[in-house]
Amino acid sequence: MKRLVLVICFALLGATVMQAQSGLRIGANVGLPVGDIEEVSNFQAGADLAYLLGVADMLYIGPKIGYTQFFMEEDNFGGFEVDDPAFLPISASGRISLVRGFFFGTDLGYAVGLNDGNDGGFYYRPQVGYNFGIIGLVGSYTGISADDGSFGAINLGIEFGL
Repeated sequence: MKRLVLVICFALLGATVMQAQSGLRIGANVGLPVGDIEEVSNFQAGADLAYLLGVADMLYIGPKIGYTQFFMEEDNFGGFEVDDPAFLPISASGRISLVRGFFFGTDLGYAVGLNDGNDGGFYYRPQVGYNFGIIGLVGSYTGISADDGSFGAINLGIEFGL
């Protein structure tokens, strides 16, 4: 009897981890800027909201919207105050679940610039992570290719499934 209960518990836990990808996901991340922005920014932070649907075994896709901001170093502009570049990424998100809660995926779309003179650009964010159930840990690279340069950051984040 104990073995049967134990087997049922593990089966339910496995089903929960596999279904944890579907539905509403809310995330937050912090990052270290790289690329063109690296010399004038020392920190990046962001948040996002996604709704993922299971379309095949272990494959999830859906829309995603977020906010990301690069914090500028004050001393790089000779005392002039410069707005921190902020973006509103609107993208399609895709994920493939692997064994035991691991996943990899990507977001592709457009990041709308929220500052004066910031036109935005092509947005991409490859990611890898692990789902503990309703909570996930995500490592990613955020890239925004704009006409006047590129914005990039290596991120670490957490997300919650609702």
